[in-house]
Amino acid sequence: MPLMAALDAAQEAGLDLVEVSGNQDTPVCKIIDYGKLKFEEQKKKAAARKKQKSADLKEIKMRPNIDTHDYEVKTRSMARFFEDGDKVKVTLRFRGREMAHQHLGMELLQKVKADFDEVAKVELEPKLEGRQMTMVMAPR
Repeated sequence: MPLMAALDAAQEAGLDLVEVSGNQDTPVCKIIDYGKLKFEEQKKKAAARKKQKSADLKEIKMRPNIDTHDYEVKTRSMARFFEDGDKVKVTLRFRGREMAHQHLGMELLQKVKADFDEVAKVELEPKLEGRQMTMVMAPR
């Protein structure tokens, strides 16, 4: 259909002539309400954004001489975070004379790393920042 005939047909219907794909040999156009088309595209984009899951960063705080039961409680919550698709920042806080035994903190973080080896990968290796040692893990 020639361009002028298509424009006349769209004007008679009280709608707009919208080009669907113009990069082919013959451009394809539709006679539709352009405002309604834009509104529906906006709704689709909003729905896609709503379904998107952003990975949050959850923090677990421990001490170097943590008890076994407390450690198990912390690891259960970490496992739940990994199932939800969140990253986990494990923070180890040293107080007082604990700074003299930083190797205990490193061993604890290595244990956490080994316990979650199959479900999570280490994004940021354990490092000491002042009085705390941190490690960031992300789900696989």
